[in-house]
Amino acid sequence: MPLARRGMYVLPSLFTAGNIAFGYYIIMQSIRGSVNGDADAFNHAALAIAFAILFDGLDGRIARMTNTASAFGRELDSLADVITFGVAPSLLAYLWGVRQVLPTTYPIIQARLIHFGVVICFLFLICGACRLARFNISVNPQPRNPGRPDRKYFVGMPIPAGAGVIGAVIHFESGAPIDNVWMSVLWLGLVAFTGFLMVSSWRFWSGKEIDMGERKPVRGLVLIVVLVGVVIEWSEKALLVIALGYLVSGVWARLGYAVERRFKTAGS
Repeated sequence: MPLARRGMYVLPSLFTAGNIAFGYYIIMQSIRGSVNGDADAFNHAALAIAFAILFDGLDGRIARMTNTASAFGRELDSLADVITFGVAPSLLAYLWGVRQVLPTTYPIIQARLIHFGVVICFLFLICGACRLARFNISVNPQPRNPGRPDRKYFVGMPIPAGAGVIGAVIHFESGAPIDNVWMSVLWLGLVAFTGFLMVSSWRFWSGKEIDMGERKPVRGLVLIVVLVGVVIEWSEKALLVIALGYLVSGVWARLGYAVERRFKTAGS
């Protein structure tokens, strides 16, 4: 095999390695934020999730564009996703949303909250790992609530999107950790619901029908430029809207399908 061709095979794995590096960075910044009470460290960890999502999307696309997809690359990508979008965000969610709660007049409730937080954040990790395993073994999976025939869908929320929800909320708060018991309970509810969506059979738009290699990709290019500009200028609000909007889209699709089926059943 020519040297240049070997280099092309290495290129997607370099992006995957970068993905793992972001995961390691998220873990280190989460620990730093917890030890020092540093909101900037939590904020940096949250932003790193956004960059990791970008790298995760690039490695697969580059492999397909260069026709260098391999079994090794797929396995490495799955391992990277478990670290960067499973282990790291679950640790960040716990240290940011549970461990920084201030002492209250009800120490028993706070102690139970800490234990409950460990379980919920661990379940997020397990749900993400199961979502990846199911994705790896599935062949043309079909969601329980099918959508448009010309669109491709994920079955369950992808693990990068789940991690993105955690990162977007933390970045929206500029990394300032939760110090209130009831806000922490609400946060754990969001983490648990996100974990459920990852292992659900609900449909989520995949965006795979977007072809940037078409002859006239002007509209797609303009859309990407505008989106990047909006994210750079208003990152806190923009990332939150994107992350929660994607989450809500899956819930909305499921509820809409349930209502439609009920009307059809009632009318028959």
